[in-house]
Amino acid sequence: MPSPKTFTKIADHFRERILSGELEPGAKLPTNREIAGQWQAAAATVSRALQALQVENFIRTTPRGTYVADDPRWTLSARDRLARVQRVKSFLAEGETSRVTAAELIVSPLYVAEIFDLEAGDQVVRREWLAGRGKTRTVFAVTWYPAPFAALVPDLLNTAPGRNHGLSARVLEATGRTITHARDDMHARPADAREASALALPVGSPILAGAHRWSDAEGVIEYGEWCLPPRFTIGYEYQP
Repeated sequence: MPSPKTFTKIADHFRERILSGELEPGAKLPTNREIAGQWQAAAATVSRALQALQVENFIRTTPRGTYVADDPRWTLSARDRLARVQRVKSFLAEGETSRVTAAELIVSPLYVAEIFDLEAGDQVVRREWLAGRGKTRTVFAVTWYPAPFAALVPDLLNTAPGRNHGLSARVLEATGRTITHARDDMHARPADAREASALALPVGSPILAGAHRWSDAEGVIEYGEWCLPPRFTIGYEYQP
């Protein structure tokens, strides 16, 4: 796999220090200038790395500097997640259905452009969807794909019922790609207004929020951000 970009290295460096407890909640990070000097990176690269960590709720910024979030996310390293996505099983649990609320080509946000190694102004596919069981909403998610995938899998831009099921499998089949690496990051936090509305919860309700990246040697195939309401559990089984 190609060496990760400096942006990814910086973000991973601080993410791992936070997750290990080396950087505790409330700890102050070095200044952007200090980080740029340490990594011999451009100021814009440092800003984008910190922006990604802020989006993931690892850090918070103030006029006085950048600090580890009061409730930084804790991650679970799940070896069998990779096996699961390699078998291309559905993200949905048994008995759940999904409804796509948006499917579009848009100019990529900076942090998503960095994840997919795109140039500023490049487009990506953005799909927003809800899953539920009966009247209960169980998942609110946004998934992102490289724009060229839309020509190979037209359903990426389709919001019709049923078009979300098995979509990852169709992407892999149409692109000839194979997932060789997967990463999940998760943390519990209060729901913002958008998440609360999607999950039919009061603003500030506890949720489990997460992000996943599925990739191979060519780069990221799918990036997703999602959240679950209270009293729902994610479990992993580990095979020796």
